[in-house]
Amino acid sequence: PNSNLADGIHDPGQSWNAICVGAYTLKDRLDPPSATSQPLAAHGGLSPYSTTSRTWTRAQWPLKPDVVFEGGNLVRDVHGAFEHTSLSLLTTSHTPAKRLFSTTWATSAASALAARMAAQISAAYPELWPETVRALMVHSAEWTPQMKADFLTGTTKTDYEGLVRTCGFGVPDLGRAIWSAADSLTLIVEDKLRPFGRQGTKPATAKDMHLHQLPWPKQSLIDLGDTEVEMRVTLSYFVEPNPGVIERGVSGRYRYESHGLRFEVSRDSEDVTSFRQRINKKARDEEDGIPYVGSASDDRWRIGVRGRHRGSLHSDIWHGPASALAGLGLLGVYPAPGWWKTLLKKNRYNDDVRYSLVVSIKTQQTDVDLYNAVSTEIANRNVIVI
Repeated sequence: PNSNLADGIHDPGQSWNAICVGAYTLKDRLDPPSATSQPLAAHGGLSPYSTTSRTWTRAQWPLKPDVVFEGGNLVRDVHGAFEHTSLSLLTTSHTPAKRLFSTTWATSAASALAARMAAQISAAYPELWPETVRALMVHSAEWTPQMKADFLTGTTKTDYEGLVRTCGFGVPDLGRAIWSAADSLTLIVEDKLRPFGRQGTKPATAKDMHLHQLPWPKQSLIDLGDTEVEMRVTLSYFVEPNPGVIERGVSGRYRYESHGLRFEVSRDSEDVTSFRQRINKKARDEEDGIPYVGSASDDRWRIGVRGRHRGSLHSDIWHGPASALAGLGLLGVYPAPGWWKTLLKKNRYNDDVRYSLVVSIKTQQTDVDLYNAVSTEIANRNVIVI
């Protein structure tokens, strides 16, 4: 798969607001079988057609691709690699008078499947925002064992960031996107906040922060003890790009994004006041360009704060014992700088922005009904606007 790593995603795949779709493949059987040829990619591996962002050097670029869908495979023999109908996807022909069916492959086919899933989510829940549809697609994605075997070289946050830059967040699953199960539940929040504000002639400053109380079934999680569980958080929002900054660079006062949003989860037994103070400090440090210094509690996140907050879609996975998750009860969403704040002549510093927040917990312990335990608490969910 070295060619995947060397071939970078092409313009406009770096778009912050659009879903960038890569390709993987489950097609590894030739029909008819051949003694001299074999599929190039392994079952569940990255498609040979897929490109990655491993060649990108700028730290400010988003993590791309976002997800991967079926894109077909190639055949290889002593002469090289080539396309084969049995390793491509079936589709309708563009010349139906001559033939009804044809084949398609590569990221064009994968993008069509991504569009189909987005339409299916929207059809199931027509009231959902586009930000939420995008979040659910990414949130439902998982890496295949073959992807981890090929591209996950270790267990550090840098290793997982490299996996995302190669395979996105994995293969989305429609069932996970639209249904909660007894042992795996998903919470969705659609809200808006005002990231910046200005009083009189003073400089614009950060304004709103939202603190969401997570209605976790604490006793159920405590009863699970050391059972391994996962909590996944995905934050999705759209930015207003400032394309002119590309020629000047994306650092300093000429930022590409109109605004940024970040999420943070409280630490074990951390109260509202302490959590709010910690978020305020992180927001000030980011504005001043001070590097983030993690703590021992951050080690349970797959990607971590330094890697996940790039672009306008942020997703990360917390893993650890259920008893430890029981103590994490707050999730904060807060603003990060953008040109709405610095380019005062544009008069955008008082604008509101929408965001979608998707949070899920999952355990392999199937005899624990997490869904019903949480549903009794959702009606008491509180949002604190600061």
